[in-house]
Amino acid sequence: MSPVLFYLAHLAVLAYALVGGVFLAFSDFIMRALSVTSGQGGAEAMQAINREVFRWVFMVLFLGLAPVSLLIAVYGAVVVEHGPGTVMMLAGLTYFVGCFGVTVFVNVPMNETPAGMEASADATLDYWTRTYLPRWSFWNTVRTAACGLSAALLLFSLARAAQSQAQAA
Repeated sequence: MSPVLFYLAHLAVLAYALVGGVFLAFSDFIMRALSVTSGQGGAEAMQAINREVFRWVFMVLFLGLAPVSLLIAVYGAVVVEHGPGTVMMLAGLTYFVGCFGVTVFVNVPMNETPAGMEASADATLDYWTRTYLPRWSFWNTVRTAACGLSAALLLFSLARAAQSQAQAA
């Protein structure tokens, strides 16, 4: 395995876990806490969170992992031998589809709807409680699981690849 890809893959394991940790916080307690505030308070807080997320380290990790994941998937499929390569490919694809894809096609569009709503309006409260909270939370949990699974699969593939190289030597 290329030393550059070896270290990049290790950094990707850490980044998958960090991004997954942010999503886990939302699935585990942030969304529940926002749901017990007044509808206006929860919706308003989520609007602020969705504006702020674009300005910080999280976005660099989240977006940066998309091309890195594709690179890892292709490298695993083409270069790394058999079992470890297949698992490496699955790790990259799991993040790309289960985290990045779900975010782009589900969670972000759901974030755009309340962004344009007045937090104190009855329609906002109805959307917040009946639609946004349950659906956004479900898909956020999918993203959490995808990140955790990607980290575990990539870590496992690296361990198996190292074991195979040691046995071959």
